[in-house]
Amino acid sequence: MVREGYEPMLKNKRWCPLKRPENLTDKQRLSLSGLLAYNLKSVRAYLLKEEFQLFWEYNSPAWAAKYLDAWCAEAKGKRAMRSRIDPVKKFVRTVRAHRELLLNYFRAKKPFSSGVIEGLNNKAKVTLRKACGYRTFRIAELSLYHVLGKLPEPKLAHKFF
Repeated sequence: MVREGYEPMLKNKRWCPLKRPENLTDKQRLSLSGLLAYNLKSVRAYLLKEEFQLFWEYNSPAWAAKYLDAWCAEAKGKRAMRSRIDPVKKFVRTVRAHRELLLNYFRAKKPFSSGVIEGLNNKAKVTLRKACGYRTFRIAELSLYHVLGKLPEPKLAHKFF
């Protein structure tokens, strides 16, 4: 592109569309506003991403479901399935497949985050991966109790120091 006389538009702008707007620096904000003037697939994907962020602002599961269905819809304007961007279409298919699980977040009144559970699962997987030398499941189980901490420990037949 440069040798043909065109100035590269996306050079040094990788993180601008990936960051949340409130976390952008002044220079990144200016760079992003210049980038939004073009009709690129990456710009359309950015706009869809920002539009999807509004989904998390709802309080009612019914309104969140309506918004989610409208965002995924194929019939309206520049919605996700009509975007002709394959990663966005794949994301829409995933969202549709897990629609009810996403709406459970609103039904539970938003107090729970799956981050803690994901962290515990990751620790458990790493511990079990390291446990390939354990001879019994009981030893692996004790190792999990030790690593995950603050779980109720099982009664042991003998005490360690």
